[in-house]
Amino acid sequence: MKKNILTVFRLFVGLLFIFSGLIKANDPLGFGYKLQEYFEVFHLGFLVHFATGIAILLCTLEVVLGALLLFGFWTKKVAWGLLVLIVFFTLLTFVSAVFKVVTSCGCFGDAIPLTPWQSFSKDLILLLMIVVLFLNRQLITPIIKKPIVQKVILAVVIFSSLGFGIYTLNFLPIIDFLPYKVGAHIPSLMVIPLGEKPDEYEIVYQLKNKQTGAKKTLTDKEYLKTEIWKDENWEIIGDPEQKLVKKGYQPKIRDLIITDASGTDYTKEIIENPYYNLVFVAYNLNETNQNAIGKLNALALNATQQYNIRSVFLTSTSAQTAADFVKKNNLFAEVFYADAVPLKSMVRSNPGILLFKNGVVIDKWSAHQIPSFDDLSKKYFNN
Repeated sequence: MKKNILTVFRLFVGLLFIFSGLIKANDPLGFGYKLQEYFEVFHLGFLVHFATGIAILLCTLEVVLGALLLFGFWTKKVAWGLLVLIVFFTLLTFVSAVFKVVTSCGCFGDAIPLTPWQSFSKDLILLLMIVVLFLNRQLITPIIKKPIVQKVILAVVIFSSLGFGIYTLNFLPIIDFLPYKVGAHIPSLMVIPLGEKPDEYEIVYQLKNKQTGAKKTLTDKEYLKTEIWKDENWEIIGDPEQKLVKKGYQPKIRDLIITDASGTDYTKEIIENPYYNLVFVAYNLNETNQNAIGKLNALALNATQQYNIRSVFLTSTSAQTAADFVKKNNLFAEVFYADAVPLKSMVRSNPGILLFKNGVVIDKWSAHQIPSFDDLSKKYFNN
């Protein structure tokens, strides 16, 4: 019975660690963004610039520990590694849940979003299982006992998981779980569908009686129902407070606003363009790939001159920095501005490219896979 329980726990923990590592390694840049949040919250700003590298290493560590647990190799070291890792994650998610410092843990990337409390509960269950495995680690036997074979398998697991994270970092996620994935109709993801209800709020008033000094707190419904507003002795003090009563439907995209330097909203015009539209995204111009910018410029010039295709450049950098950047690089595309959060979600690359048509993301590319103008013409523009 005990052996069967250990086998079940071993399979569950091993497979979950491999899944967790691979799903985050599918989008290491996104996981890096999440780590940056944690670093900033815990005043570890010196680690921010290393977040993506740390993300890839953490993903690799999860996969390696999960695989070694399944194979039964080096059980004492693996058991210690799993225990230390899960204790760290449990404490981290507990702090996030209690103090609400990070709203989503990023445990399974954007594939399975978890709230801090959900993540903490998951880590508690894993912690219990890993403690059982740790206390009974001497009972876990390796599937293969030859040391040379074990080392070869370890090397394969390390290089495969590490290589996967490096590949997706340079050439975009294999599976895109973000709202701006290829085939998505962006305008429909920005609105609440018919039949769905938005968030419900109530207004809370603080009232004071002019004669007695008594105070009351009433919601907007109570305020109207009691008709206290007819009594001149009661007055509203302070500003009314808006409180969320019931969470409603949340559009998948609710933070995308594209403006020009003067603040004029161009979101609808750019996103719903009925023709092909090249959108270059570089949320941070100070850290963008300069070599890629030159290629994007040539692409925009050819697309505009030969097919009259509009090319726009989106950034979250200040207007003055953007103006200097345009002048320095002779940028051909129109420059617009948006918040860094949606721009990071659009394409996991700085810069990156999206090809839009009538609100649909037709295709997207990273800075390391910029298509040639001839390829775009043959595949899209000539059809």
